[in-house]
Amino acid sequence: MTTDKRLYNQIARRIIALIDDGKFPPGSRLPGERDLAVQLGVSRVTVREAQIALQAQGRIEVRTGSGAKVLPAAPSNDALPTIEAFELTQARTLIESEAAALAATMINDDELAQLDLLVSKMSDDSENDEALHQDADREFHLTIARASKNAAIIDMIERLWRFRTEIDEIRNAYDSICGISPEMRLSEHRDIALALRARDPDQARAAMRRHFACIVEAMLSTAEQRAIEEARRRTSEARERYLGNGESAPQNA
Repeated sequence: MTTDKRLYNQIARRIIALIDDGKFPPGSRLPGERDLAVQLGVSRVTVREAQIALQAQGRIEVRTGSGAKVLPAAPSNDALPTIEAFELTQARTLIESEAAALAATMINDDELAQLDLLVSKMSDDSENDEALHQDADREFHLTIARASKNAAIIDMIERLWRFRTEIDEIRNAYDSICGISPEMRLSEHRDIALALRARDPDQARAAMRRHFACIVEAMLSTAEQRAIEEARRRTSEARERYLGNGESAPQNA
């Protein structure tokens, strides 16, 4: 069962605070999942999701069998500027679509096999863990970036994912659409992988652009629904304030 997104984000921030306070200095290892769960008063699943988020932010490195190692904090001059989710998605559309087109001409069999494995992870209903599915999604896009064999493209896409994971407003905007049409989102990733396997640059570019167009549409639909709900809430409050118990106003007012 997936934990509340806000809860694992809160736990991630608490772990960062412990790191920044010197409780877990760079180079040290975090306590095991069980011990952290007891210390922070949450489930092991929540701790695991928090660690995945922290790994995406570059604060820890998780290795199977050796636990989570605390990494040095990024220099202050590496701070990310403030942008909006739609701006990031527009940039990702432009850059990742061309990266996919280039990757289609450069990708090797091992990278194709990795993409197939990641798509399989995203489709695995037995692993009902949204954070792990999102981690597979991130690795899918970064695998394509690396398949381009262009260091500048790889660096740019890794930085775009930092925006995606480290800026609260953007992370929340993406998280809010994760449950919308998961089958369609999975199909989009399959189409991208198939285009790369066909080594067709035009097809790969188009498949990636369709993927991001669907993300934008989902964000717009979510924003529209929230606006409608907010308007209804305000109307309800106004009705309660001005009409009280709903009795009709005097006819000769």
